[in-house]
Amino acid sequence: MSPTSVVPRLGARVLLLDPLDRVLLLHARDPEDPGHHWWELPGGGLDEGEDLAQAARRELAEESGILLPELGRKLWVRESRFRYRGRAHHRIEHVFLGRTPSTLAQVPLKPTENEKAGLIERRWWPATELRTCPDKLLPSNLAELLDNLLNGRLGEAPLMLVG
Repeated sequence: MSPTSVVPRLGARVLLLDPLDRVLLLHARDPEDPGHHWWELPGGGLDEGEDLAQAARRELAEESGILLPELGRKLWVRESRFRYRGRAHHRIEHVFLGRTPSTLAQVPLKPTENEKAGLIERRWWPATELRTCPDKLLPSNLAELLDNLLNGRLGEAPLMLVG
């Protein structure tokens, strides 16, 4: 099956900032292709009956242990096609801004089996270090997007990203 024929899966992610404006990223890899690894925002697919904001908050809690009573505005919507575990995937992910007063987990993590197999680490990234990250970032222009957000140059309307 070609990547263009896969039905898109809807998802939600959180660009989570701590009091120092560091962003939380997850370092993940394809368990079947360990050389393929990347840094991404916490998040994932919607469960039955969830809306985007509920899914984003649930996924954040499961992947980081951090509870957010509310999210900030939607920053962007990203459509991507990729291969993972030998299969083609098509995602449409909505990314929300989140702020947390603490980087400490408030609830136990609840990783899925897939996440256990692919997670390398979690890390809080300062914008300055993210700009020089040698690894793949998702989205690829994440450092620029974060700089624009922190410097008030990211418009109020959500961006549409592809790739």
